[in-house]
Amino acid sequence: QEVIKDLALKVYEDYKDEVPIFVGVLNGVIMFFADFLKHYPGRCEVAFLQVSSSHGGLQSTGIVYKKMDLTKDVEGRHIILMEDIVDTGNTLESLFEYFKNTQRPQSLKVATLLMKPDVFKDRFPIDYVAKEIPNKFVLGYGLDYDELGRNLPDLYQLEDGRINH
Repeated sequence: QEVIKDLALKVYEDYKDEVPIFVGVLNGVIMFFADFLKHYPGRCEVAFLQVSSSHGGLQSTGIVYKKMDLTKDVEGRHIILMEDIVDTGNTLESLFEYFKNTQRPQSLKVATLLMKPDVFKDRFPIDYVAKEIPNKFVLGYGLDYDELGRNLPDLYQLEDGRINH
């Protein structure tokens, strides 16, 4: 909670004179997004979008497709994409293209709970990172393994097919 609160206050410092729209990238972002919003002291709006780049298992397919349209008109607005985890950045790259080509926001930044710098392809900036982690598979606190585990209150690392806290 401390790193999330710090992140929310950092974003607030940049947007205290604006009304940004925080766009939650479903499904994994739900717990982080809710906690982030509790700590954000400024005015803001909320929207959601759902994309997928994996079909179960431990590896992403690399193919990103939109599963649910954006729930709000964001043209000309300051957008902060809220992500649960950034690893290679393939999903975010697709989202950047989507927003720039079809939504035309005034600005577009990214806030993430977790980032794996060892595998991130570094094609664009990740503006706000709560915590960097090694390239290990994690689940819980909104993140899943084959759609299970999102409801676990903490983060766990998957090792040899077993969950380690």
